[in-house]
Amino acid sequence: MITSFGFSAVDLINMVGIAAGIGICGLCFLQISASIHLSKVVRQYFQFFFLLILLYINMHLVRLLMDGLPGNGVRTALVVMTFVQLLTAGFMSYMMSMLVVSASRLDKAQEKRLTGSLLVLLIAHAVVLIIGAPTRLIYYYDQANAYCRAPGYLLSNICPLIMLIVDIVLLVKYRDNIADHVRKAFWIYLIAPIAAVILQGLFFGVQFVIFAAVGGAVYMFSVIVKGQNDEYESQQEAASKVETELATASGIQQDMLPSIYPAFPERPELDIYASMDPAKEVGGDFYDFFLQDEDHLCLVIADVAGKGIPAALFMMVSKIMLANHAMLGKSPAQILTDANKALCANNRQDMFVTVWLGILEVPTGKLVAANAGHEYPALRHADGEFELLQDEHDLVLGCMGDIRYNEYEIMLEPGSRLLLYTDGVRDAATAKKGDNGELNMFGKDRILAAANRNPGGSPREIIENVQNAVNEFLGKDEKTDDLTMLCIEYRGSSDQGGTRS
Repeated sequence: MITSFGFSAVDLINMVGIAAGIGICGLCFLQISASIHLSKVVRQYFQFFFLLILLYINMHLVRLLMDGLPGNGVRTALVVMTFVQLLTAGFMSYMMSMLVVSASRLDKAQEKRLTGSLLVLLIAHAVVLIIGAPTRLIYYYDQANAYCRAPGYLLSNICPLIMLIVDIVLLVKYRDNIADHVRKAFWIYLIAPIAAVILQGLFFGVQFVIFAAVGGAVYMFSVIVKGQNDEYESQQEAASKVETELATASGIQQDMLPSIYPAFPERPELDIYASMDPAKEVGGDFYDFFLQDEDHLCLVIADVAGKGIPAALFMMVSKIMLANHAMLGKSPAQILTDANKALCANNRQDMFVTVWLGILEVPTGKLVAANAGHEYPALRHADGEFELLQDEHDLVLGCMGDIRYNEYEIMLEPGSRLLLYTDGVRDAATAKKGDNGELNMFGKDRILAAANRNPGGSPREIIENVQNAVNEFLGKDEKTDDLTMLCIEYRGSSDQGGTRS
């Protein structure tokens, strides 16, 4: 039956269906391009796949519109469009096979052989079509510009058919490697055209094959994208949980460090301030200060090797262990010796920590200290400037259990200040390389220069001067290690006539 538009009812059904398919595939393509959750490989695959489908059904729609129009030019255009459509069908089969191969998770050697064979088959398909177009081997258009199949028409179906068989074999053989919902989508895309061919035979002329290809592709795309989105949401949920846990761990870690200032308002003999700025949510640096008794103040600064959760756990263990030994009234050397034995006894991860620990006799200013592989302190005597105190270094804690640590004494006068820091301050580096091609390090000289901007300032001011200098030095570069500092000002007892300077 011919309608008033000059097309049969079947032609109109095909045109409307194909136009709808073009719109649906176009929307899918836009959704793919806008989706930020899809992996790059999946996005690129489906973009190309839907472009092929759009090309295929557009060629078919134009053929329907031009079918039967007179003229040699029309005939040439129809021949070319049919060639493009058949070639596109081969590429669509190839892309589907590549997706099934990827999902089957073959070993590299198998995948390489199979993809190579499929590519050779696709090239052979293109060669057959190139030879068949001018020779009328596969198809031709008669004088009325009506499409006619040639004796060699089946040659144009060999490539898609072989690839279909390969897909079916892979889906059966490697079904355990493919997620159930993805495997189901593959089967629907592969079987739908077969069912469509049967329907097309019952309803002559209606292009069920094209409708099935579009519907199957959209369903397959929807299933795989949903899987990717679900995986993304699961990853985001896990990341959010980790972030929450890290924030909690960071809060616990910060709560373990003294943070109330002035630290000892009832003790006018001294002023103290400390800060820790971790490179990650949690860090391996720590500081501590507490009174052993009325006359002795214990000072600790330490740096655990590594960063993140493992370093934070080791940091907490080390901090508690050092504090417990110190509260027993032990000397600095004995504290480090005993803590080292305990750390080495259960240290299967071979972690270690550098520690500087000192005990200040508050009434006299005598400071007894021990250094387990930590940075040199910076000492400023009254009315002077900060200078490095190159004290004796012993081995870090956690390496060898039979080490005995040494200690030394220095006298703090009223107005003296002691600055302690971790290697994250010294080794703060910028991405800009120096003349020798190495990264620029903040270094000890800059630490002293920053501290000496106002050497008579309060401990907080001194630390802030160093922090500001490090930030200026780094600029936009991120810090790669924890920045931890502790500074004490010894003012002296009333008997010494100490005053702040």
